[in-house]
Amino acid sequence: MRDLSPPDLATTDVREVSRSGEDARVIVVGAGPAGSSAAYHLARAGVDVILLEKARFPREKVCGDGLTPHAVHQLIRMGVDVSAPGWTRSRGMRWVAGEHRVHIDWPALGRYPDFGLSRSRHDFDDILARHAVAAGARLYSGWKAERPLTDRAGRVIGVAATSDSPDLPEPVDFRAPVVVAADGASARLALAMGLERDPRRQIATAARRYYRSPERSREDYLELWADLRFPDGGPYLPGYGWIFPMGDGRVNVGLGALPHRRHGKADLRATLDQWLARTPEEWGLREENAEGPVRSAALPLGFNRHPLYARGLLLVGDSGGMVSPWNGEGIAQAMEAGEVAAESAALALAHPEGPRREQVLRGYPVEMNRRWGRYYRLGNTAADLVFSRSGFQPVLNRYVMGSPFLLNTLARLLTNLTDTPSRDVVDHLLNTAFRLVPSPKPGARGSGARSR
Repeated sequence: MRDLSPPDLATTDVREVSRSGEDARVIVVGAGPAGSSAAYHLARAGVDVILLEKARFPREKVCGDGLTPHAVHQLIRMGVDVSAPGWTRSRGMRWVAGEHRVHIDWPALGRYPDFGLSRSRHDFDDILARHAVAAGARLYSGWKAERPLTDRAGRVIGVAATSDSPDLPEPVDFRAPVVVAADGASARLALAMGLERDPRRQIATAARRYYRSPERSREDYLELWADLRFPDGGPYLPGYGWIFPMGDGRVNVGLGALPHRRHGKADLRATLDQWLARTPEEWGLREENAEGPVRSAALPLGFNRHPLYARGLLLVGDSGGMVSPWNGEGIAQAMEAGEVAAESAALALAHPEGPRREQVLRGYPVEMNRRWGRYYRLGNTAADLVFSRSGFQPVLNRYVMGSPFLLNTLARLLTNLTDTPSRDVVDHLLNTAFRLVPSPKPGARGSGARSR
């Protein structure tokens, strides 16, 4: 596959920015996976798109760095050469629960590749932004969107942004008839437009750290530990720990957890230390081998912000609360939502300003609901009733861990890896189960979105 990225990331020079403002057909705020995906697909559709990013690449992000086949599928759709140096392939997952350790290979499906990947977000986001620029997007690095611009009717018509350059101390207006908010969990633009988070939906927290571990760095499996406890022998953690190989002598080690129903939030740093003390000495997961501090971030789950479209503003990725309530995965969901938002915006802009354009834009949350609605609704219920009370222990019992069929079914449920129409018994079982879940209404409280 030909890699479309340029040798150097081209960003618009601050000296070329007009103090009177910049115009485009779409403005995307945030150049993470969601924003770069949206900008790439918009540019490929011939839409003039500006991509605003407050930081400068490369930059760090808190993430597990492990990518499921779902995310690999989205990378391939962006033309990323996943066989190039720097990508570490995984055959599947290794689950650890008590004395049980099982290996689950990624399924061979027609829709998704049969391998996962690992790559540091320090490089990953840079690569995606490069592809957006190579497709024709105009990247403005070091520009922070401060607030939405609205017309007299309250419709978003752009954003006011400030540069990190002293040459432009005053905010500059970036104007467009459509704005895509990919500004992360802070969701500044959504909040400015009155789009509040659903307080009934939970927010998980993740913490990660890199360790030098040549022995584990070239593992073939993404390792997940489901038997972690609160510090000092407390209840089971409502989440899991991970050890993901980076292929460069390092591993990404971290954990993610929901607040416990009875015990609240766990001290993730203490939990991490307690867990790593259990690991074999030869793995090297000790303080002297650590690189950098423990970093943490919030994970907004299960479409916890509604509506996903309002008055010219589309929410994608973490700004729309799109992290999976099943496993905490967010990159695949962000990239897919970015592509769907791009298609909706491109189709809408083919119509003149007016009711027909608005109708097409309102189709974005409908499509997201069609794709993930039932799946997320079921996942939110599982998070509320099971994971937040007992973690993964009830589902990773000795009967499940001893049954290849049950393990494969559970793995594909947690990672959203099924084909439609069904190709095997697991597909048929899961697709039937999703169809039995009432579909939430787009924009309704507690709704999500999934195609079945």
